[in-house]
This record gives sequence, structure tokens and C-alpha cells, in this order.
Amino acid sequence: MPHSTPASSFAAGVRDTVPMLVGAAPFGVIFGTLAATSPVSPWQGQLMSLSVFAGSSQFIGIGLIAGHAAMAVIWLATFIVNLRHMLYSATLLPHVAHLPLRWRFPLGFLLTDETFAVMNGYYLRHPRSPLGHWYFLGSGASMYVNWQLWTIAGLVFGAAFPQLQSLGLDFAMVATFIAIVVPQLNRLPHFAAALAAGLFAYVLKDLPYKLGLMAAILAGVLVGVALTRLRRPAGAEAA
Repeated sequence: MPHSTPASSFAAGVRDTVPMLVGAAPFGVIFGTLAATSPVSPWQGQLMSLSVFAGSSQFIGIGLIAGHAAMAVIWLATFIVNLRHMLYSATLLPHVAHLPLRWRFPLGFLLTDETFAVMNGYYLRHPRSPLGHWYFLGSGASMYVNWQLWTIAGLVFGAAFPQLQSLGLDFAMVATFIAIVVPQLNRLPHFAAALAAGLFAYVLKDLPYKLGLMAAILAGVLVGVALTRLRRPAGAEAA
């Protein structure tokens, strides 16, 4: 049953996010390491984690900056990569639409892949929880603090150990995303979107500036949205 106080709900959100924190830790270290060995200053790398707080976009942004890409390319790349957050927001909106802006804005900023996975499961179990937003805050805030700490660790040790990102730590990132994605593939639109994105990513992997990845994300979003709309008139459950 849902927790009875804001503090207990917040603590439960933190507790249930711990597996995601462990999986994100190497991801944060690798980003900090890349930032430390890139053209940006260490403080700029940390500022990116503080203000952007989007791992995939930060990795792509650092890579494009190192490749001297135009600012328009960097903005477009990070925008398309983050389009998936529109789907996350649409899924969670029925549960937070009643909240005032002072709640919705920070919760929207704290929404990540990991927090979405935690919150989607929570709202499936407790769709009418009056304190769900405190659980959401606990999950998102713990991810935010975790990301800042491991970015700092990567920045500190990255300069001393520039090959840190080659030690295989990125496997934890892959395992975390597998754990996030696979349970979500229980509906046709979700499965088809993942399949389309995977195929496009593989076929277009050699395109410069990670354009293949952007095309894969766009293809997955379009396939998922199209199938969702096609299934609604037939009375099937919307994804």
C-alpha cells in the first residue's frame, strides 16, 4: 500500500531507485572522464551535469564538441535524443496533472530513463496514491545527486587516468538500460518501436555526428506513436 507520510514516501522513492543508482554510477564516471579529457573545462563538464542532467545528451554533446561540430548540430542532436522524454511525460501526466507548477517543473527536470522506469512501475501499482509526487521526488532527487557525485569522481580521476573509460565500465550502463527497456516491451507499440530503433541504429551506425542514432530514435518514436494511434480505435489498451 502507498506510504502514509511525505517523508516515508520520499524515502521509499530513494530506496526503490538504489538499483538504478548503482547502474548509473559507472555511466557518470565515464562522462566525467570524457569531459576531463575533452576541450571543455572541468567546471563546464560539471555544469552540464547540473543543468542538463541527461546522460545520453551529455555524451553526445561532449562528443560533438570534441569533433568541432556546429552549434546547430549539437542542439539538434540533443533535442532529438531527448524526444523520448515527451513519451515519458505523456505516460506520467495523468498522475501529476493535478499538481501545481511548483511541483510539475522540478519533477519534469528530474525525469530520466531510470526514474521513469521506477515511477511507471509505482503508478501501475498505486494509480491513485495521494503522495506519489513525494515518491517521484525521492526517486528523481536521488538520481540527480548520484549523477553529480559520479561526474565529480570522473572529473577528478579522469585527468589522472585518461583511459578509465576503456576499462569496461560502460557495460553497467548497457545492463541498466536492458533492465529498463525489456520489462517495457510487453505491448506491441513498445516492442515495434524498440525493434525499429535497433534496426535503424545498426544500419546507420557509420553515419557521422551520430546521425544514425538520431535517425534510430526518431524511427522508434514514429513507429511507437503510429501503432498506438492505430490500436486505439479498435479498443485496444493504449500504450
